[in-house]
Amino acid sequence: MRELRLEQPLDIATTFMGAHVVPPEYRGRPNDYADLVARIWIPYVARTGLAQYCDVFCDRGAFNVKQAEHILAAGLVCGMTPRIHADQLVRTGAAQLAVKLRAASADHLEKINSSDVRALAKSDVVCTLLPGCSFHHGLAHEAPARELIDAGAIVALATDFNPGTSPTVNMQMILSLACTHLRMTPAEAIVAATINPAYSLRRHQRTGSLEPGKIADIAVFDVGDYREIPYYFGVNTCWMTLKRGEIVHSGKPL
Repeated sequence: MRELRLEQPLDIATTFMGAHVVPPEYRGRPNDYADLVARIWIPYVARTGLAQYCDVFCDRGAFNVKQAEHILAAGLVCGMTPRIHADQLVRTGAAQLAVKLRAASADHLEKINSSDVRALAKSDVVCTLLPGCSFHHGLAHEAPARELIDAGAIVALATDFNPGTSPTVNMQMILSLACTHLRMTPAEAIVAATINPAYSLRRHQRTGSLEPGKIADIAVFDVGDYREIPYYFGVNTCWMTLKRGEIVHSGKPL
């Protein structure tokens, strides 16, 4: 991450996720592994400044709520803001844990129920939805974006780019899926891709929207209407990208 910061102009926010799944050498001993992450790795990561956030996958086949809380609480003690992969495969109570720990974000949320929606809506936790994951696996169950938005929750969108579940870096495709699969409006999808994730990164005061006094991080699209950004799915209509007011990319859209 430090090398990448030197090689290109984009901002990078780093998250330590030592607790994604239990490794083979700790099979059958998830509590021991969670304790290792909490006692040894998290203090080291915090002390060396490698990451500012701490994450854990709280779901079936990964870590339970008690283990996740142990890990994220250790991160809080070391000054690392919690994030959590929550309730993707089954409802575990991870969304409620995110509210309890005042996490920056709770990601996935496909299996949350109405009480979880209400709790998230009353909190400052950003609900980061990842429709590319369900799309790639052909899953019919999606995160309840409509219910979250209507309840007043803060909803964000992300690619979840990874080789296992969502191999895409195309945010325009994510906006399309948000509109077609999650029933979000184009305006809601754009807000969920800009100012709301900036809030989850605690950077909303200086980026995430086009306002006087904010950093000029701007993506310019070759479209006639903002609603055409998600309308053209799988197509790159971005014509120019500016970082802090400087052009870092320009060219004919594909």
